[in-house]
Amino acid sequence: MSAPLRTLIVDDEAMATERLQLLLCDHKDVQCIGTASDGESALRLISATHPDLILLDISMPGLTGLEVARTISDDREYAPAIIFVTAYDQHAVQAFDLEATDYLLKPVERSRLERAVERARERLSTGKTHPTDTDYVEEFWVSHMGDMVRVPAGQVDHIEAERDYMRLHTGEQSYLLHSTMSSLEERLDPEQFVRTHRSHIFRKDAVRKLAHDGMGAWFVVDGQGRRSRIGRTYLKAVKQIAS
Repeated sequence: MSAPLRTLIVDDEAMATERLQLLLCDHKDVQCIGTASDGESALRLISATHPDLILLDISMPGLTGLEVARTISDDREYAPAIIFVTAYDQHAVQAFDLEATDYLLKPVERSRLERAVERARERLSTGKTHPTDTDYVEEFWVSHMGDMVRVPAGQVDHIEAERDYMRLHTGEQSYLLHSTMSSLEERLDPEQFVRTHRSHIFRKDAVRKLAHDGMGAWFVVDGQGRRSRIGRTYLKAVKQIAS
């Protein structure tokens, strides 16, 4: 049997901490080694105990959970698995940028926590806890049916703006992500993705052809035959797909 995951709970809400402790009691392969109620205390405990896993709230007094995670990520010799636990889904973009193992929404369900802990163990066993050398995003966290779902960037065919959200299209499925088009464009690898319009980004491999209507307008055509107009500002860059 593998050693228990030495786990630290960081949350400024006593009831939330107690609930996580109770849920973890059912895991024989998880050992709760301490709790902290703010970011500064969390960093002191992390430095002293070096936990394998951190269940980390985001909104806290003083340092936020995201700031705690960034501080930890600066230490290339120490890479715990981090599961963010929060009442809000709008921090997901920053969470996937910090290579979080998972992102749970409160109130945390037992089955959802079990899956997150198992994922943390898998990542620790493979050593894939530090961010990769690339600055480009490799996966997204998206809210879907009450859960936070991990969507690999390589599975995203098309991104479409919908007011304050971006819709990620993956084959027949789509997900809403709270972000801006400009922010996503900066995070996506330009070798894999191209912006075609102020409201659209496509994965280059998902573009079946570039079509012309005979009257000056160009369109991207995807694998399902759907057409999306190319903005004039982006036409030159899009045509390089075919070069």
